[in-house]
This record gives sequence, C-alpha cells and structure tokens, in this order.
Amino acid sequence: MILLSFVALASACATLPGSDYPKNASTALAHPEETRLARDIAKFTGPQQGASGFRLLEQGIDSFLIRAELAARAERTLDAEYFIFRNDETGKLLVDALLHAADRGVRVRLLVDDVEDVTENRQLVALAAHSNVEVRVFNPFVLRGPLEILRSAEFLLTATRINYRMHNKLFVADNSIAVTGGRNVGDEYFQTDSDTGFADFDVLAIGPVVGRLSESFDAYWNSEQAIPLQALTATVGRAQEVHHEQEARASIRQIDDGAKLTQRIAADDPLAALLRDPKTFVYANAEVLYDPPDKREVQTREVQTGEKDGPLMRRRVVAAMDAVTSELLITSPYLVPGDGGMRLLERVRGRGVTIRIITNSLASAEMPIAHVGYRHYRRRLLEDGVDLCEMRPSPGQPDVRATRVGYDAPLSFSLHGKVFVFDRKRVFVGSMNFDRRSLRINTEMGLLIDSPELAQQVARHFDALSRPANCYVPFLGPPDLFGNPTLEWRTEEDGKMIVLTHEPKDDFMSRLNLDVLSLLPIDDLL
Repeated sequence: MILLSFVALASACATLPGSDYPKNASTALAHPEETRLARDIAKFTGPQQGASGFRLLEQGIDSFLIRAELAARAERTLDAEYFIFRNDETGKLLVDALLHAADRGVRVRLLVDDVEDVTENRQLVALAAHSNVEVRVFNPFVLRGPLEILRSAEFLLTATRINYRMHNKLFVADNSIAVTGGRNVGDEYFQTDSDTGFADFDVLAIGPVVGRLSESFDAYWNSEQAIPLQALTATVGRAQEVHHEQEARASIRQIDDGAKLTQRIAADDPLAALLRDPKTFVYANAEVLYDPPDKREVQTREVQTGEKDGPLMRRRVVAAMDAVTSELLITSPYLVPGDGGMRLLERVRGRGVTIRIITNSLASAEMPIAHVGYRHYRRRLLEDGVDLCEMRPSPGQPDVRATRVGYDAPLSFSLHGKVFVFDRKRVFVGSMNFDRRSLRINTEMGLLIDSPELAQQVARHFDALSRPANCYVPFLGPPDLFGNPTLEWRTEEDGKMIVLTHEPKDDFMSRLNLDVLSLLPIDDLL
C-alpha cells in the first residue's frame, strides 16, 4: 500500500500542476514611443545609430531605488521575472510600488520561479488579486504548504522536472527601460540587510535592446511552464483574495517610516538624475542572450539527434571566452566548471591568455555545498595557471579607487554577481554562473555588450574586489609527504600580508561535512 501511494504521488508530481488552468497569451507594449519614459530617453537614443545605452548598477540600494522609480513612472506596462522574490522589506516595498502602478491602470505581469513556495508569499498572493495584475509561477511544485519536507519529498520523487528552475532576472517598464543582471528581489541582494549582503551587478538599459529583452520575457510568460498563481491557490475565494490584498497593504504600511530604506526612497530619485544627462549612459551594440523556456527538452533533443544548433545561450558565452586573445576575467559566486569547462579554460590558457577568476571562499559562500564542487577543480585550476581569488566574508578595503566594495559592514558578505570580461573590450552581465547548474540545468539570461568603456568599468570593480585585503588568494604551496603540492592562501590583515596554511574559516565539523559531501557525485547538480 505504501509503495502504491508513492507511485501515485510520483505520478501526480511528474505532471505540471495547473497546466489545464485557463490563461491568455499577451505580449510587451507594442508602441512604447507613446509613453513618457520613451519620450524622456528618445533624445538619448536617437543620435546613437541603433546602439543601446547602458549604465552599470553596482550598488544594491540604487538598483532597488531605480526599480521602484520605474514602477512609479510607468504608464502602460510593467514586466518582471525573478528566481527569488522575498517577502521582506524590499520585497514588500516593491510589491507596494507594483500595486500603486496597477491602481493607476498599469498592466503588471510578474513571473516568479517556485524555488521558494510562491503561494506562501502573502504579498504576491495579494498582488495577484488586483484586476490589473497577473502573477505566474514557473514550473511549480505540486505539494505546497509550510512543511518544507513535503517539497523535499517531491524533489526526490520527480527530480528531473523539479530540478529545472528559471534563474532569470528582469524588470521592464513601458517596454522602454529595463534592468537585468544578477539580483533577485530581497534585502540581501539590495544591500539593505545588516546581517547579510551580496556584491552584485545589474545593468540599466535603454534603446533597441529593451525590445529584445521584452521578447525574452514574452517567451517565458507564454510558455507552458508558466502557470497562473490562481491555479495553485484555487481554494482561495474572491473574498479571501480581497482580504489578502488589504492585509498585504496594511503590512507594507507598517514598515518603519524611519528606516534607512524608506528615507532613501523619499529623498532620492537616481533614475531622474540619470535621465537628465545622456552622458551617464555608455552606448554600444549588444546581444540579448537567453535560454529557451523549454531548455530541458531542447537539450534532450540535441542528445537524441546529435545536432547542436539550438538557442542555448551558453554557446554564445563560451564562444566569446574561446575568442579571447589576452585576458579573461570571470566573476562567478559558484564555480564548478566541469570537465568541459576545464578543457575550455585550458585551451584558452594554452594560448597564453591571462585568466583571473573571483569566486566565494568557504567563509563567504551562501551555499557551502557549492564549495564542494569548486574544491574538485581548485587545484587543477591553479596548476593550469589560473589566478583565483576567494571573497572574504568581510572586505578589508571596502573603498578602492572610488569603487565601493562593501557597505555599512554587514556581518556576512558574499559574492553574487555573474560577470565575464573579454579582453577588456566586451562584457557579459547576467544571471549565469560558471557552473554546471547554470550551463546545463537552469534557464539563464544576460547581455553580451561590445563596449571597451563598460568592460573597463567592470574590470575596475574586479580589480577592487580581488585585492588581497578583500580576498583569500589560494596558491600551490610546498609538497606534502606524498609529493603533492599543498594549498595555501595569501590575504592582508591590518596592512600586512599573511599566509594561511588551512582553508580560511574552516573548522573540524565544516571540514568533515565537506569531506563527506565531496564523496557524492553531485557536481552536475551544482
């Protein structure tokens, strides 16, 4: 009987829940030129002969404020998609901004992955109750509720489907201005959490590239994997939905008006400053790269047919890496290249190209299990001549050459940005890590921009992050008793260089857990 129950549950979980729920196809705003935002930027983009404008957003608070201001200025449409949308201060404030926009008659479309149970986020349930808002959930779980063990059980039963997640990040106002990059919606991503903070990158984009970003959103929004939130909360009646909306608005209003973030929202309008001066943007040609929403099926077909001409974005990024002639810079919080990635890096190094990579240390890793995969390749990377830097949990030099690395000294600092710089002439900013999960499992997106100026800006941030006061720098030390080189780390403390002979911030239990996990064949899942 128990076996039959598991079989029945597995069968139910293998089917996409809510796939028979009615939904209508929709697309981005067809005539954005009629909106105020489009008119504001027309004077910037007109003389640029088809190029788009870009502004790097390295500070999380500014990235949040610009999203809030875009929501406040939008007249017709707001489209957003995120891997994570937290029910914390910034999450509530962004929901509030979307609600106010919807109150003005703006059509709001929000697509969220179900990696964190979307139906448990009362703010998003409330948002979906608005007549001008639709919230859809990408590849939802069947089992829902407060018991996390149920989601874990479903994952074990249907890992092939459930392991497939949408990792994209995008925010588009009136099909005229967009923000994309590495940040999810949450306090730590926008650097407003005093306990945990992430170093990350977004790009503000104007011009023709915005329409292509909107096309990527439409592809996911209208895909079979995007399920209306109401299909997952079918037992909630209209009266209860209204109650949820009122409850959410009341919850948002309870946010302390004296808090730093609400003060910044009242005092600052970084978007207005950017739109006053066209020189704040870097103009260049760019490609919008994104995996198809059915990436899993596309890869299966390629395996079966042997053809590899599909629209997988990793091919464009890998091609750009393979074309480098002098220097390759990679910022990737999760670094699990796999054998294929190692062969690529070795091929590039074989031409004498300098490769520098910043990733998280064990001490700064948000997900220590990802560090297990990285450890499998660290020694080989060093032997190949790759320069590695592992972020410290608290930067020692937060201000370097006017480049701000840290902010208000959070208790735990972690790398989250995903950026590649090619010969300081081109730059990729997006959601894709250099790991197996990003390359093979998750859907990803980003911008590949042909701009030496923007590449130099990112490279300056890279140089600041990689200073020894901000990083542990691993290197091959003297041989052990078996003749194998040991691992050591350089870093700077109080202005003095020191050498560590053990993994920084390692302790016996952490080392034991990592050693056990390293025995599992999980690299392809990391």
